[in-house]
Amino acid sequence: MTPTPAAENKKRKAPAEPERFALLGVWAVLIIAFSLIVPQTFPTAANVSNMLSSQVVLLILAIGLLYPLRAGDYDLSVASTLNLSTVVVAILNVQHGWNIWATVVVAILASLLVGVINGWVVTVFDINPFIVTLGMGTVVQGLIYLLSNTSTISGIDRALSSAVLTRPFLGIPVGFYYAIVLVAVAWYVFDKTAFGQRLLFIGQSHDVARLNGVNVPALRWRALIISAGFAGLAGVVYAGTTASADPVSGASFLLPAFAACFLGSTVLRIGRFNPWGTLIAVYFLVTGITGLQLLGAEQYVQQLFYGGALVIAVILSKLVRSRGERKRRAQAAEPA
Repeated sequence: MTPTPAAENKKRKAPAEPERFALLGVWAVLIIAFSLIVPQTFPTAANVSNMLSSQVVLLILAIGLLYPLRAGDYDLSVASTLNLSTVVVAILNVQHGWNIWATVVVAILASLLVGVINGWVVTVFDINPFIVTLGMGTVVQGLIYLLSNTSTISGIDRALSSAVLTRPFLGIPVGFYYAIVLVAVAWYVFDKTAFGQRLLFIGQSHDVARLNGVNVPALRWRALIISAGFAGLAGVVYAGTTASADPVSGASFLLPAFAACFLGSTVLRIGRFNPWGTLIAVYFLVTGITGLQLLGAEQYVQQLFYGGALVIAVILSKLVRSRGERKRRAQAAEPA
């Protein structure tokens, strides 16, 4: 029996799943709770500005990570690539006297090279990207130790810090606005371009996408290059934020970046890696961490929050996908 126009219209106007806004509700509760418990410090303009600006590097890294994740690939080399970019900027600028903007270009090119190698090995030899990027990240970290002589390099040109930390609007450093622009660009790419839609198609099934004429290897390769480029950009911003390069500090961004991506897939577009959800996840996590630290919690609360968020987000993503499969099967079984 053919559905009536009224039934079709009712189906189209069905309310959106309310659970996709659950994280926003929990975030609002956290903000209100901490504002009431520590009103002298948490809801202040200085604290809000600090929370927004302190997560710029993580947000840029996580947005880049979304590209291969949409295609079903894990890039475990992003933290080492971020570190490489930071160290290259420091070595060329501080030790060799290069112009700061020339070092930025070289650092991003070096990062892109990591992505090119990752993509080449993954697609040409058809090896699991989890293994390839884990190994490549270790190689890059070894190169970082060699280049930096395992020591911190300080004294990066303050022009880079000024470009990242200047406060142009509402007392928030300009780096935050750079990150928001990248989030908006990622949203446009994922939702409005054929490239973004094909990445999603590939992520659902490489074989099905290939049988439908999608150039799966080329798109996966491109996604890994983009991820590495974002990691390089995050490294440049990190160098500007700290005005130095530590050969090991970049490793601390890997777990939070994955936690933000997976937690972000449980909000707004449930079951899909999406940039606005990742933005919300990043600042949800820093809200909880900052609030607990203002209450006197120890530093380890940060690891607890990020690790716990990653585990919970992966479980929720699995449950959502299973529920979606059941819905699709039920809809397919319904009589026409």
